[in-house]
Amino acid sequence: MDVKRILGFLSGIAANNNRTWFQEHKAEYDWCKKDFEADIARFIAAIGIQDPSVVHLKPKDACYRFYRDVRFSPDKSPYKRHFGAYVCAKGKKSLHAGYYIHVQPGQCLISAGAYWLPTNILTSCRNEIMGNIDEWRRCVENGAFVHNFGYAGEGKWAEDESLSDKGFGFSHLKTAPKDFPRDYEFIDYLRMKDYACWHRVDDDFFEGEAWIPKAVRMLLTAKPMMDFTNSVIDDYE
Repeated sequence: MDVKRILGFLSGIAANNNRTWFQEHKAEYDWCKKDFEADIARFIAAIGIQDPSVVHLKPKDACYRFYRDVRFSPDKSPYKRHFGAYVCAKGKKSLHAGYYIHVQPGQCLISAGAYWLPTNILTSCRNEIMGNIDEWRRCVENGAFVHNFGYAGEGKWAEDESLSDKGFGFSHLKTAPKDFPRDYEFIDYLRMKDYACWHRVDDDFFEGEAWIPKAVRMLLTAKPMMDFTNSVIDDYE
């Protein structure tokens, strides 16, 4: 993709997040949206070679709306400041773990896993981890996963410049979850409120098409973790 042009547009909307400016630059938005979606189509095809569950997806199944729902938000800015796509076998609105691409000036990243899981599903995931801790550790403590995403609890997630370079678990409980043993040896995995990992990349990472095989290689190291959690999540969908 022409990421420089896309980031230029996103920088503009960040500084002028209003309908007048957007309408004046609507043609540029349309071009950037089309370019982004074209590369998401290529990404789906590439990662689908190793994960056939996503090959049926089209960009519209993965790419998020650029228009914000402001009904319940104190921030009434009408437009997002990024382009994002969630490549998930059951669709972008599903709880099923998937692959996420995020393009935003100074905050570009790739991510994998399941986010915002309801409490009942989180509890089931925690029980599954405790019951199969050796398998879980093989998924998230092997060299490739740790190299790309780190260990649980190491990274810092925030929607601003304080985002760490990599991390596993966007948010965590301060103590053990209710009805789980506080002295459990691997309590960090039970304190996690999601099972998603991320790797921050430079803005020029997405330039051209060379980013696609690099992102695929990195994200596939998270697939065993995703398969583990999806075996639980999919019982509820």
